[in-house]
Amino acid sequence: MGWKSLDDMDLNGKRVLTRVDINVPMDNGVITDATRIERIVPTIRDIRAAGGSPVLLAHFGRPKGKPVPEMSLEPLVPALSEAFGCAVSFVQRPSRDWIDAQAADAVILVENTRFTPMEEANDPQMAQFLASLGDVYCNDAFSAAHRAHASTTGVAHLLPSCAGRLMQAELEALEAALSAPERPVVAVVGGAKVSTKLELLGNLIDKVDSIVIGGGMANTFLVAQGHEIGTSLAERDMIYTAKEIIAKAKAANCALVLPSDVVAATAFQANAEAVVVAATACPPCHMILDAGPKAVEDIIEVFKAAKTLVWNGPLGAFEIEPFNAATDAAARAAADLTKSGALRSVAGGGDTVAALNGSGAADDFTYISTAGGAFLEWLEGKTLPGVAALG
Repeated sequence: MGWKSLDDMDLNGKRVLTRVDINVPMDNGVITDATRIERIVPTIRDIRAAGGSPVLLAHFGRPKGKPVPEMSLEPLVPALSEAFGCAVSFVQRPSRDWIDAQAADAVILVENTRFTPMEEANDPQMAQFLASLGDVYCNDAFSAAHRAHASTTGVAHLLPSCAGRLMQAELEALEAALSAPERPVVAVVGGAKVSTKLELLGNLIDKVDSIVIGGGMANTFLVAQGHEIGTSLAERDMIYTAKEIIAKAKAANCALVLPSDVVAATAFQANAEAVVVAATACPPCHMILDAGPKAVEDIIEVFKAAKTLVWNGPLGAFEIEPFNAATDAAARAAADLTKSGALRSVAGGGDTVAALNGSGAADDFTYISTAGGAFLEWLEGKTLPGVAALG
């Protein structure tokens, strides 16, 4: 590990500049999902327990470099205070003198970092200003770690820096899953398009023992193998690329697991009349919307033989019943294997989190990342600026 945690830092009497993700969904001023706030509580608690005072940096929405009153962080103060069990002081543009005038264990929230274009430009002046507000820098926002911004990378180079508890958990989970995993390793890669997962597939082929390909992208691979798929979604301009991936996987001794049977319907709508057919025999007027029961059995057998699972993307059109069946069944099997101690399971990505939550399996996975783009870029093998800056 090239980064330090809170345990490696002397925080007593220090103002700890803490980058967090509290970009929570809101409806008419009411937080509809406080998960992101709840997940930073351990970091705030541990900083204060070590004698430090957290000075929170965060963005909210996309103000595009200018103040937008509707995107102020001030309305989050009551929810933060409740979650932390202490008062939170809000300030629009603090000075170090103002911060030092606050209580030694104060929790301070600074206004939206993206209210100036200097943030996303990683402007050195803004980084210097932010650094002047603290003695130690702690990044607990893995979800923003793929952005080279003033509050994620610039300031990290100017102060003693470490990862917060959420960032630490994320990095440890990902490193255990891909950097030094217990083998065999299986990856589930789903989603609509091969084109959006090319870099991911390219990186995983050399790191895992098998890849389960699901969702609409599996259709493109079926076409690449010469099969008819009716009216199913497929990227026919990616067929040659799919053939290259198949060849590369074979050369790397990485098994590509495509669905042996599929669930198909004439329309993509709730409770549409569906048929189960061999993946090679989709009727001309039908579209493939999910992996079939035999395909799910095959996937579960791959899970049973594995020690580590990395999951990104659903196996079918999970948003509409009954086309969530394959994703749900495979997820619950992975959860059961994880619960029994037979499997380490790490999953992430917006659709993935939604699908696993919907299946009821998410709580039993080893780790569920809510980081979205940062999680995907890590799986693609890219260096994340916010992580590299902590080294």
